[in-house]
Amino acid sequence: MTIILDIQSASSSEDAPDDQSIKRWVSAALDSKTGDTELSVRIVDEDEGKALNETYRGASGPTNVLSFPFDEKTPEPLPLIGDIVVCAPVVVREAKQQNKALNAHWAHMIIHGVLHLLGYDHQNDSEAAIMEALETEIMQKLGFPPPYKCQ
Repeated sequence: MTIILDIQSASSSEDAPDDQSIKRWVSAALDSKTGDTELSVRIVDEDEGKALNETYRGASGPTNVLSFPFDEKTPEPLPLIGDIVVCAPVVVREAKQQNKALNAHWAHMIIHGVLHLLGYDHQNDSEAAIMEALETEIMQKLGFPPPYKCQ
């Protein structure tokens, strides 16, 4: 499987992970997917995160991660699965509030976003249990603690 990953940094945060870490986390989340895969990861500040969250989710303020799955019908299948947007200041703030290692929380947000692109969701308890178990498995394979437990 070939992964085509476009990483965009539109944030002034010095706490954002490096491209190599992002690639590793994306690859881990895509581990069970077959075929070529293309996606983008955009790291943003609160203004852009807020605007996107309000425009596409109807929610006020920025959120940690937004996923935009590509689901258009095309004549030929495309490897494009979509885009994820991660708001750096929110991730940093959450890591501190939840007493989590910053790198671990970044990894979780990237993995969480990619899983949404793959069709996983958490709209009900059943979906949430499946997605959280998969996130935990991926995080632990990467050497991180379970993401839904505070350290």
